Amino acid sequence: MPAVSHVPEDSSTSSDGEEQEEHPCLRWAGSNRMIPTLVFYAESIVTKDSSLRLIGERYHLAYKIVRTESRLVRTILTVHGFHEVHPNSNDFNLMWTGSHLKPYLLRTLLEFQKVNHFPRSYELTRKDRLYKNIQRMQQTHGFKHFNIIPQAFLLPAEYQELWNAHTKDKGPWIVKPVASSRGRGVYLVSHPSQITLDESILVSRYIHSPLLIDDFKFDVRLYVLVTSYDPLMVYLYEEGLTRFATVKYNRSTRNIKNQFMHLTNYSINKKSRDYVSCDDPEVEDYGNKWSMSAMLRYLKQEGVDTAALMSRIEDLIIKALISAEIHIAAATKMFVPHKGNCFELYGFDVLIDSNLKPWLLEVNLSPSLACDAPLDLKIKASLLTDMFTLVGFVCHNPIVRQGRQSRTGGDLAARPQTHKPRQQWPVPANNGEVKRSSSSGKERARDGQGLSTLRLTMEEIKVLRHAMEENERKGGFIRIFPMADSWEFYGHFLEHKTTLNHVLAVRLFTGKQGAKRPAALARARNGVRQSSPAAQCRHEVLQVQCQKHLQQYERKLLSLQARKHRQQQQVTLQTAQGKGSGSLHTVPAASSCGSES
Repeated sequence: MPAVSHVPEDSSTSSDGEEQEEHPCLRWAGSNRMIPTLVFYAESIVTKDSSLRLIGERYHLAYKIVRTESRLVRTILTVHGFHEVHPNSNDFNLMWTGSHLKPYLLRTLLEFQKVNHFPRSYELTRKDRLYKNIQRMQQTHGFKHFNIIPQAFLLPAEYQELWNAHTKDKGPWIVKPVASSRGRGVYLVSHPSQITLDESILVSRYIHSPLLIDDFKFDVRLYVLVTSYDPLMVYLYEEGLTRFATVKYNRSTRNIKNQFMHLTNYSINKKSRDYVSCDDPEVEDYGNKWSMSAMLRYLKQEGVDTAALMSRIEDLIIKALISAEIHIAAATKMFVPHKGNCFELYGFDVLIDSNLKPWLLEVNLSPSLACDAPLDLKIKASLLTDMFTLVGFVCHNPIVRQGRQSRTGGDLAARPQTHKPRQQWPVPANNGEVKRSSSSGKERARDGQGLSTLRLTMEEIKVLRHAMEENERKGGFIRIFPMADSWEFYGHFLEHKTTLNHVLAVRLFTGKQGAKRPAALARARNGVRQSSPAAQCRHEVLQVQCQKHLQQYERKLLSLQARKHRQQQQVTLQTAQGKGSGSLHTVPAASSCGSES
């Protein structure tokens, strides 16, 4: 990696170095914890704390926004000390773009630079490509394992197949342009003859028995972050949005043209005279837009097994990503020079039917970050700050582009001279995979004296360390792949054949029996009923894991004002106890924290 640029000389005193060592916006990465990375805080939007800008300004961190507009992204980066550069500039740490980059631009990326899309992500986000990829997996691995989207046909090519399916089981059908978003061009029909064939469209069987809340149809927008496709690293954010239609649901075909009844897109329903908004960020279960956690809490009160529901949703997300993994991983290997250059936040739209089966409706390339209501701001500010922290922006002056390349095999070779050597971060007691990196003497004797001697290649060591560091920074994200059982559940579905996925499955979860559980447990997750006591026991173990995730999915996020108030209390307490000498910095509350207990 390129060397970390030095802090300006006017801040190179010893006392400043000590202050930066403890700065709340700094965290340390790399084999010796010598690489400074930036930490982001959602409450910075309302606190306007100038001290949070210090690190970004000292390193002259820069971003550029290309072919899109996001006020929230710009605000968060600015309050953390980033400055915006021209879209044609090459001196940036982050390029935030609304579309895919051309290969020649990807090839020029330096190791510290990041972009918010992988090449060929349209394999997921175009409706036709998503359908074809999942269809391929159904044909290869069995329909029951990838029954995650409604029956669908691409028109005009599969028009006859649509007619045959309609003859066997009549509609209704929902028609969608293959490359549209926000409900544009979507309509329902009761018969194939009503479809207009003037463009490429996807026609899907309409799910006419959706789960209802107070007689209204709804879907869920989930935020999924992928930081790597080789190995596959997938995170689901703890909070999402539940979006309601504005007219009570009725299965009668007389209402088939009523978009306000059948479509849940916010961009459509906000035009309805019946749309109800909420101006209180603390109220999450009122109006036509709820938080996902509020929806789960409601369903739990109604007796729904929400742990099993979220387990099926996690399974759906992983399988959708696996269906496109081979295309995106191959393109990334071909065009992207460094593994950490790309990350991507997807918007998964999921509909739950009356049998509590989740269905994938579509995957959005650039999910909306507009904040039309206080609830939007609370969720999306937390989402973005946790995402920026997780992906790990190295504190590197982008003007120092070619400079001093690392001679140590992959890490940033230098750090600001004003920083003192830093000891290893403490190992969280509840973090099994981090414990692995500081294993017992017996394990060291078995595996060698450290991570570098575990019969792994340098690339595998670096990937393993990177996965562990991401887990330390994940905030409100929940890593759903890899998990302790992911290799048993999904290893045989992966099509991009490299060793890295298996290395993570084996090395991250040593001692948890994750990589060695019987295939019966995998079949339990995929919906195949097990009758033996052993299989039932394994299924119960899986439910424990789901329950652990559910606690995070169901908890309520603190509002930005509540975080601001809590941070002010911490500063006051610190000052009163006399711990503020030399620096009044205190680490703000994590942006993903739920209500205080």
